[in-house]
Amino acid sequence: MIVFDLKCGSGHVFEAWFGSSSAFNEQRDGGLVACPICGDGEVEKAMMAPNIGAKGNQGPGVPPAAMKAAMAALAAAQSKALENSTWVGTAFADKARSMHLGEAPAAQIHGQATADEARALAEEGVPVAPLPLPIVPPETCN
Repeated sequence: MIVFDLKCGSGHVFEAWFGSSSAFNEQRDGGLVACPICGDGEVEKAMMAPNIGAKGNQGPGVPPAAMKAAMAALAAAQSKALENSTWVGTAFADKARSMHLGEAPAAQIHGQATADEARALAEEGVPVAPLPLPIVPPETCN
C-alpha cells in the first residue's frame, strides 16, 4: 500500500491509501475517490514531501513493520465485518435505497458507489458508511 497526499478542487488536502499509482488513477477515474471533508470528486495528487527515516528507520514517521501490522489488523477487522454481508457490486446505491424505502427486505450488503451516489444516499437519509479500506469484487484479490 502507498499513502498519497491528495487535494480536492476545493483545496482540502488529505491522505489516502492505494495499492499503486495506477490503482489511484483507476479508482479516481471511476468516481470512487472523493474528498472526505466536502465530498468533492475532483481529486488530484497533492505535492508532498517524502517521509524518509534515519538509519535503522529511527526517523520521523511510522516504522514500516508497525504500519504493516496496523494495515493487517485493519484489513482483518474489515474482513470479519464483511463475513455476514453480501457483495452487490455497483448495484449498491440502488439496493441500499430500496431497503431504506421498504421496497426490499433489510440485509447487510457491501459494494461500490460513486462519490455522487454516496452523496445522494446521505442526502436521502439512507444509513451507509464507507469502509476503511477499498474493496474489490470477491473473485478479485484485494
